[in-house]
Amino acid sequence: MEPLLVIRNSDAGTDDEETLERGLAVLRAATSVEVAATADPGELNGVLHRAGSRTIVVAGGDGSMHAVVSALHRRHELADRTLALLPLGTGNDFARGNDIPLDIEEAARVVLEGTARPVDLILDEVGEVVVNHVHAGAGAQASRRGARWKERLHSVGVGKVNLGKLGYPIGALLSSVRPPYVRLCVEVDGQRVVDVDEPILMVAVGNGSDVGGGTSLTPDADTRDGMVDVMVARAVGPVARFGYAAQLVRGKHPERDDVLYLRGSTVSISGDAFYCSADGEIYGPERNRTWRVEPGAYRMVLP
Repeated sequence: MEPLLVIRNSDAGTDDEETLERGLAVLRAATSVEVAATADPGELNGVLHRAGSRTIVVAGGDGSMHAVVSALHRRHELADRTLALLPLGTGNDFARGNDIPLDIEEAARVVLEGTARPVDLILDEVGEVVVNHVHAGAGAQASRRGARWKERLHSVGVGKVNLGKLGYPIGALLSSVRPPYVRLCVEVDGQRVVDVDEPILMVAVGNGSDVGGGTSLTPDADTRDGMVDVMVARAVGPVARFGYAAQLVRGKHPERDDVLYLRGSTVSISGDAFYCSADGEIYGPERNRTWRVEPGAYRMVLP
């Protein structure tokens, strides 16, 4: 087994550090492991500079995965790299969507025994990456509100279930009360599927299936199929909003008549000012955004 470089967030809490040590014990029993802690992009860039040909193991959640992939993309090294993941935290949507076990020791065994497979990436028009998911409208508002609930519930557990993963559904429900309606033109592969004369609740572009700690916003998305899944929710009436939120929790919302669910390689939205949530990071306001999929942009060790 070739040596591994494990990159972790130096701001990780005590619980995450203890969990990581269990995973590292599995790795160290099989190969040489260097662990590097980074706190900012400069430190991360320095670690990547000395990575050599080693498999880079990201110890963290979607935000950590996004940071490492973004840094490698900026360095023009992503296509030549193999990554793996030891999921930490309460979200872990990218891990869940790629069938990486959330148990740290099982995930470590995947690092050792799994197969490096090509994984897709989403790029926007200015070259910024999206590893897992980007959405606009009420979804971004749900992420903003859900982050507060996720933080409040992070330390609360019932048996082996951490209640932090309820943050996004709670945020979605709160956003359904006073949602940020937007009027947007949505185009998928150049075909207009929604025009600005129709108010919508949200638009989601999924490379992976889940957001917010296990909410399947684009349940059929697959990071290795060379496409993105696009979900447009038009549930703008009071009853429809609550119905949409209730079915969203169960992953059944694509069955609704007021939901469009499509697949494509390029997605553009424009119109009213809107905020976006990309891999959990919120930015905006925006007027125009375009995303495209880059098939097989890098390799990921998967089960």
